Amino acid sequence: MPVYEYYCRTCQDKFELLRPMKQAALSANCPSGHQGATRTISVFAAIGRDEFGESASLGGGGCACGGACACGGH
Repeated sequence: MPVYEYYCRTCQDKFELLRPMKQAALSANCPSGHQGATRTISVFAAIGRDEFGESASLGGGGCACGGACACGGH
C-alpha cells in the first residue's frame, strides 16, 4: 500500500497515511481527530552518484512527475 500526504486545515498539520490506492482521493482524519483533511502533492528527491562518483540529484523536478516527463518544467 502506498503512503499519501494529507493536510488538515483545522490544525494546519501535514501528515502521512498508509491506505489503498482506491482510497487515496478520499478525505482523512488528522492525528488530532479533525475530519476533512485533504490529500497534498508529495515532493521527493533522490540523491545518488553520477558515473564520475560525484553527488547527483535525481527527480524533484519542476512538475509533479519528478523529471520523468517531457513537459519542459524542470
